[in-house]
Amino acid sequence: MLDDIPADNAQRQIFTVSRLNSAVRRLLEAQFGSLWLLGEISNFSAPGSGHWYFTLKDEQAQVRCAMFRGNNTRVRMRVGNGMQVLVRGRLSLYEPRGDYQLIIDSMEPAGEGLLQQQFDALKAKLHSEGLFASERKKPLPTPIRTLGVITSPTGAAIRDVLSVLQRRDPQLRVIVYPTQVQGAQAAAQIRQMLAVAIARNEVDALLLTRGGGSLEDMWCFNDEGLARDIAACPIPTISAVGHEVDFSIADFIADVRAATPSAAAELVSQDRSETLRYLAMLTQRLTRSQQQYQQQRMVQFQHLLQRLKPLSPQQRLESKSQQLDDYTQRLQRALTRNLDTNKQRQQQLQQRLWRENPQLQIQQLQTRIVQLRQHGLQALTVQLNRANARASANQQALSIVSPLNTLERGYTISFAENGDIVRSAKQLNTGDMLRTRFAEGEVISKVERIEAGRKKP
Repeated sequence: MLDDIPADNAQRQIFTVSRLNSAVRRLLEAQFGSLWLLGEISNFSAPGSGHWYFTLKDEQAQVRCAMFRGNNTRVRMRVGNGMQVLVRGRLSLYEPRGDYQLIIDSMEPAGEGLLQQQFDALKAKLHSEGLFASERKKPLPTPIRTLGVITSPTGAAIRDVLSVLQRRDPQLRVIVYPTQVQGAQAAAQIRQMLAVAIARNEVDALLLTRGGGSLEDMWCFNDEGLARDIAACPIPTISAVGHEVDFSIADFIADVRAATPSAAAELVSQDRSETLRYLAMLTQRLTRSQQQYQQQRMVQFQHLLQRLKPLSPQQRLESKSQQLDDYTQRLQRALTRNLDTNKQRQQQLQQRLWRENPQLQIQQLQTRIVQLRQHGLQALTVQLNRANARASANQQALSIVSPLNTLERGYTISFAENGDIVRSAKQLNTGDMLRTRFAEGEVISKVERIEAGRKKP
C-alpha cells in the first residue's frame, strides 16, 4: 500500500489504522507497565469463554477492563455490578476496535460498592428525619377489596401476585399501574404511577413490587424522591422488592414490608378456605334462625285462628258484600246521570259555537283587505306618475340653462391658469396660458396679442 504513496508524501510518515493501533498499544504497554486501580464494577459480563469483561468507574470517568480465565479463577469473592474493587493490571489497546483497556491479573475487594454507600447514606438521612418511624405508618384496611399494583406488567412479580390471589382470594379486584422497574427512567415512572393512583383514589391499598436482581437493578426503589412520595401517600402502601434478603429504601418507607411479591399477595388476601368455612357457619346459623322464626309464626297463626272462629266472620263478609253491591249500583246511576248532563251541555256549547263561528267575519275581513290593497295600488300609481312628470319637467328646465347646451350651439368657455373663467380680455396678459373648452374636447393656447381697449394693469 505504501508503494502507491506519491514522492512528495514520502516524508509525511502516513500510518494505516492497523499500524497506528499497534504502535499505540506498544507505547501504552511500555510506558505504564503494571499499575493498581481502585473503582466500582459496572456492566459486568462473563461469557461462555470464562473471561470477564466489565467497566471500572468513579464519579467522573470510566475505563474498560478485561480479566482472562487464567487470572479470574484465583478471585475468592463473588464479583458483580456495584462492587468497589482494587485491581492490578497493565494498560493495553484492543486493536480491532481501537479500545483503550486495562488487562487485569489480580482483584481484591475494596470495601462496599459506591451504590451501597449511597444507599446507606440515604437510609441514614431519611431515618434521621423520622420517615422510618412506626407511628407514622398506616395500618392496612381489612378487608382489602381493591388492590393497586405498581410494577412491570410483563415481569415475574405480577404473575406471582396474581397466581396467589387467584388461589386465595379470587374476588379481590386488582388494578395494575404499569411502569418500568429497572433503568434510568424507572424511578420517574414509578412516581408518576403513584401520583395517578392517588389522584384516582380507586384502591384500598398500593403494592410496589418487582422480582429479585442486583443492587443496581433495583436501584430505582432507592430513589429519594420516590421515598418521599411514598411517605406522603394517603393510601396504605406495601413494598415487596426483590427476594427475602433484599432491602430497599421503599421497604423502610412503606407502611408494610413483604419479603417477596408472593408474600405480599398472601398478606393482602383472605384465604378462600377460611372464608368458605365462615360462610358455611353463617349459613347454618341463618337456617336455624329461619326455622325458629317459622315455628314462632306458625304458633301465632294457630292462636289467631282460634280467636277468629267465635267471631263468625262469614256473616260480616256477606253484609259487606251486599253493601258493596248497593254502592256499586248507586255509583253507576250517578255516573249515567252525570254523563247525560254533560252530553246536553256539550250540545248547547256546540250550537253556541256555531252561531258565533268566526269564519264569516274572516271572509268579510279578507274581502276588505283585497279592496284596500287595490285602492292603495291605484293611489301609489297616481303619485308615481305625478312624480315622473315633475322629474321630466325639471330635467327639461335644467337642460335649457345647462352650459353644455350652450357649448353645443358653438360657444366655448375659456379658463385662465388659476382655473377662473375668463369673462373679459382684461383678465389676461400677453404670454398667459389659456385653456378653452368646446362641446367636444379642450384646447391649450398662449396669449400672443390683446386687442385695443384693454387697460394695462
